[in-house]
Amino acid sequence: MAETQINSNVKSFEKAKDQLHSQIQNDLPNNEGPSTRRIENVTSKWPSVSFLALAVGSMAISAGFAMTRKKDLANFVGLWAPSLLIIGVYNKLVKAEKNILENAQQK
Repeated sequence: MAETQINSNVKSFEKAKDQLHSQIQNDLPNNEGPSTRRIENVTSKWPSVSFLALAVGSMAISAGFAMTRKKDLANFVGLWAPSLLIIGVYNKLVKAEKNILENAQQK
C-alpha cells in the first residue's frame, strides 16, 4: 500500500517536472540579435575570474594615479571596476542560462 503511494507520488513528480521543462523552453524569449549572440559566444569562453582580475587591476592603476596626484585620470580608471564586475556577472548568467537550456534539451 505504501509502495503504491510512493509510485504514485513519483509519477506525479515526473509529470510536473516534464511540464515545467516544456513551459521553461516555451516561455524563454529568443529575441537576441546576431551581434549579441556573437559577443556572448566570445565572452563565455573567458574565465569569469578574468573580469574580476581586470576590475582589481583598474582599482590598482587608479590608486597609482591618485598617488601621483592625477585625480581626474584616477577617477576615470577607477570607474571601470564596477562596469567590469557587472560584465562578469552578466557573463556568469549567460553561462548558467546555457547550462540550463542544454540540460533541459537533453532530458
